[in-house]
Amino acid sequence: MTAENSPYSDDLALAHLLADLADSIALDRYQSLDLVVTTKPDNTPVTDADRAVETAIREALMTHRPSDGLLGEEFGSDITGAKRYWVIDPIDGTKNFMRGVPTWACLIALVEVAADGAQEVVVGIASAPALSRRWFASKSCGSFVTFNGQTKKISVSHVSALADASIAYSDFIGFGERLDSFQKMLGGAWRTRGMGDFWSHMLVAEGAVDVAVEPTLALWDMAALDIIVREAGGIFTNTSGQSGPFGGSGVSSNGFLHNLVINGLNP
Repeated sequence: MTAENSPYSDDLALAHLLADLADSIALDRYQSLDLVVTTKPDNTPVTDADRAVETAIREALMTHRPSDGLLGEEFGSDITGAKRYWVIDPIDGTKNFMRGVPTWACLIALVEVAADGAQEVVVGIASAPALSRRWFASKSCGSFVTFNGQTKKISVSHVSALADASIAYSDFIGFGERLDSFQKMLGGAWRTRGMGDFWSHMLVAEGAVDVAVEPTLALWDMAALDIIVREAGGIFTNTSGQSGPFGGSGVSSNGFLHNLVINGLNP
């Protein structure tokens, strides 16, 4: 199936429009001296750019997809009974955004809900304008990255041994009782890097990194990443091995290493 004859072609086109809107707003506020930063009830930071991006996307979706549900990081959800809903992280990597580190992105995903309640991400975009990159995927159409105006199809690596693998993560916070096992796994890898956030998982999709692990994530952190990794030939689960982005944590891999990683995290 190609993007042109996909049943999700209109949805993907809309997701690109939403990402264009998000990029414009966020880049305008990036490295601004008057950036407004506050602390949310969960003690995580939020900027005026986060809120402005999500507000703009919500308004656009009300115009283009008024019957769809919506779950956003900053302003909550309205997905009860929805057969499909959008998942928005206006700026993934807010701490990077605040400090002028360019690894941040707007994450946009579309989830379909089956009659039996099963959920599946069918469209995803991770747009990182400060890196001049945008990754995107739709169901059964593959994964792609656009860099400096050039778009190419991407795929995961074929590394099959942990001793040859490059493993990415954010930091060691949140691993709890799995931390010792995770650090032991890192000690046996070829290379490890604390890249973090969406960036680690997109490198898995590109085949530049073989495994990415994050122990505590929300759906908006993962939904777009899930389909981009899967359509690139990889696997996305939580740290217990549950498929998809609905399990509170994220492990992406090239597939060859996935069982080794899950077993390593849960000895």
